[in-house]
Amino acid sequence: MVMSCLSNEARVSYPILMLTGLKLVETSGGWIVPIEYSEVRKGMVIVGEDKQLYTVVDRNLHTPGNWRAILTLKMKNLNTGAVTINRFKPEDKVEQAYLDNRPMQYLYKEGDDFVFSDMETFDTYNLNKDWVGDTILYLKENDNCTVVLYEGKPISLELPATIDLKVIETEPSLKGATAAAQHKPATLETGLKVNVPAFIGAGEIITVDTRTGEYMSRKKD
Repeated sequence: MVMSCLSNEARVSYPILMLTGLKLVETSGGWIVPIEYSEVRKGMVIVGEDKQLYTVVDRNLHTPGNWRAILTLKMKNLNTGAVTINRFKPEDKVEQAYLDNRPMQYLYKEGDDFVFSDMETFDTYNLNKDWVGDTILYLKENDNCTVVLYEGKPISLELPATIDLKVIETEPSLKGATAAAQHKPATLETGLKVNVPAFIGAGEIITVDTRTGEYMSRKKD
């Protein structure tokens, strides 16, 4: 998971309405709503006591007879990827964050940055190579993706489930080879390396699962 933010050249912010009692206060960022821990559900994103964002992986509300109920949450830090298990009082308050999922298009590489354009507002973002990491190997220029923002800053880059890429380099294909044949390494047009069946040759388009990085199928004309 990516761990830092925008480069110094990025300069985009989005309005946020923060719910404070019955009053809406306009600041910058995404939606934040105070709720009780008892309302927290799996899949929600909350603001931790350290002010970092956590997605709720699992929850367990334990009510031992006449004793006070205890809520156990398994949470994943969206910045570091670390998973922790913590206990809370169900009646205590926590801030639920609503993230801004922006549809974006990867445009080009510029120095140490990759430039993305918001497909709705046409604002551009320069995302540093250290932030993007190996995720960029799944994107060609003009490919679409989603950049998740919080308080106007990106916290993750989400890919489509599958992508189509051309095989640039691999061993010659074997005639008569089947899908069950032994696989071989291949380098794709973005520099991504995957294992492909023996019948795949250079110049062919293949579909890759972005979640596993594995070959799925050969693209038909």
